[in-house]
Amino acid sequence: MGNVERVDKTLPLNDMIYYVRKDAILRDRWLNDLDALCREFGCSTVEYQALKDVDIRRLMDIGVHQYLIPHILRLFYGATGMTNNHPAMTAYRDAFAEEAQQALGGTIWDREKEHNE
Repeated sequence: MGNVERVDKTLPLNDMIYYVRKDAILRDRWLNDLDALCREFGCSTVEYQALKDVDIRRLMDIGVHQYLIPHILRLFYGATGMTNNHPAMTAYRDAFAEEAQQALGGTIWDREKEHNE
C-alpha cells in the first residue's frame, strides 16, 4: 500500500493538500470550487481528475504522498463519526481491498473457517 518511493515532491497537489488541511477558507473552496483551487495551485488535469474522482490508487500512482491520502478523504467526507463504515474508511478499504485483507489476516471468522477445513 505504501508509496514513499513514488512520492513526487514537486507535485502541486501535495502542496495544495498541505495548505488546504490547515486553512478554513481553503477548505471551503475545496468543497465549493475545487476546479479553481486546483488551477490556482497549478495542479494538472490528471491531478484534478484523480482528486475529483477520489481515486486513491491513481492519486498515489501520480505521486501524492500516502500521508496525505487520509487528509484528502477527510476533506471530502468529514472526520466525525469515524467508524469502519464511514465513507472515508470504506473508500480507503475499497481502494486497497486485497492489501487490507492481507494486512488484517482476514476476519476471525475467516481464520476459524480455515482452521476447521
